[in-house]
This record gives sequence, C-alpha cells and structure tokens, in this order.
Amino acid sequence: MKKNLFILGGMILICSSVFTFFTLAYGIEENIVKTQGRVMTLDIKKNMMIVNENIFVWDQNMAIYNDKGSPITIDKLKPKTWIYIEGERDKNNKRIINKIYLLPKYINQKERHLYPFME
Repeated sequence: MKKNLFILGGMILICSSVFTFFTLAYGIEENIVKTQGRVMTLDIKKNMMIVNENIFVWDQNMAIYNDKGSPITIDKLKPKTWIYIEGERDKNNKRIINKIYLLPKYINQKERHLYPFME
C-alpha cells in the first residue's frame, strides 16, 4: 500500500513539474515573433514596414540577410519581396524586427529544411 502511494506521489510530482516547465516555456516564447510574408508597404525613413497586414518596426541593430544567411544592405529590401522575420514584441505590443531574411519565394513546410534559419 505504501509503495503504491509513493509511486502515485512521484507521478503527481513529475506531471506537475512537466506542466510547470511547459507553461514557463510557452510564456517566454509568447513575445517572440517569427513570420514569413510579402512586404506590403516599406518606409525606410520611418523604419517601418507592413507584412501580412501587421506593422513591424526596426532600429539600428536590425540585420538583413539573403536566403543563404549572408549579410546584405537594406536597399535590397523592396515591396512585394518575400521575407522571413525574426523579432519580438515589446511592452506596448509593438513588433520589433531583429533579423530579416530575403527569400526567393514562399517557402512551404516541405522546403523549410533548406533554410536553417526557419525553425
């Protein structure tokens, strides 16, 4: 009887620990933004763009890469180009871009393994 209670208590402890860790991990990733889309509007002077009907902004720390992961300049960024964005949400729920990757086209699930930056 004591052995069954010990096993039951251990299982409850393990399940609650796993649930707690998953909850913490989900809360951390809630502020991370990763999306693929086409640039709808681009305003370099205001450091702002619209992708997938969402407004994204950036600062001087933003980096731009091509589809191979090599750094490129911002002049390659144009409306109607496909991009992949990595960023975060700030306290005001603003989407701040950390990295932009220019893509040759829309990348579906089957092709994502060809692009290591797309997790």
